[in-house]
Amino acid sequence: MKEESVFITGGGSGMGQLAARQFAEQGYQVAAIDVNEKGLLETAAGYQNIRTFQTDVTDYQAVLDAVEETENRLGPIKRVYNAAAIMPLGKIVDQDADVFRRVMDINYNGVVNVTKATLPRLLERNSGDLINFASIAGWLPTIYMAAYDASKFAVVAFTEVLYHEHRDSNINVVCVCPPPVKTPLLQQARDTVWPKVFDSGDHIEASDVLAAIEASITAGELFAFPGKSTRSIWRMRRWFPNLLWKQVHKAEGI
Repeated sequence: MKEESVFITGGGSGMGQLAARQFAEQGYQVAAIDVNEKGLLETAAGYQNIRTFQTDVTDYQAVLDAVEETENRLGPIKRVYNAAAIMPLGKIVDQDADVFRRVMDINYNGVVNVTKATLPRLLERNSGDLINFASIAGWLPTIYMAAYDASKFAVVAFTEVLYHEHRDSNINVVCVCPPPVKTPLLQQARDTVWPKVFDSGDHIEASDVLAAIEASITAGELFAFPGKSTRSIWRMRRWFPNLLWKQVHKAEGI
């Protein structure tokens, strides 16, 4: 069993759950963080080295406490996965202001809280990896996705600055920007509004996202774009934004 630990938010489902199990199988002590107690129990089932924390990432003190307990009981944190997120969709006029605040609080402020709680320890040891989950939606705004897009745009900007502030350290900072992934997060879109643009391409597997993260760490790259066409979409957004918007309007019929 390895002496280092891995700290994973959103550990009760999807990519966080898969990452927790993969690292546990590699012999790491894993701290799985989520508000979803049932999901956490499913994540840890059969794994002696996954410790669960029913913790809300929007509560900075609770995050600090979880980090402290992780380091004291599981060992120094080697890697941080900021994967916690929600994705209720809808037109701006139809969504309550509280929804916008909640999405930003979890998807962005949660990343800030966990980064602030873990980064000083990584810097003190001058070692470790910090992975923030954004999305191609952090580059490509889409109808029905204003709240989610804004939160992921914020994660992209925050992580890019973080990377450049510490580029001379031995800390690997990665901002992963996947397209739609086959995880329970997509069900939140189905439960609210399903953008037709989601049907225009293949949805990738969570394992593809985790593999892209490893490749970016190995290459020393800030951004990871999992999926065959994701980087092309990113380039299109930079150079031909109006063309992409035409495609969105055509798909949505708006």
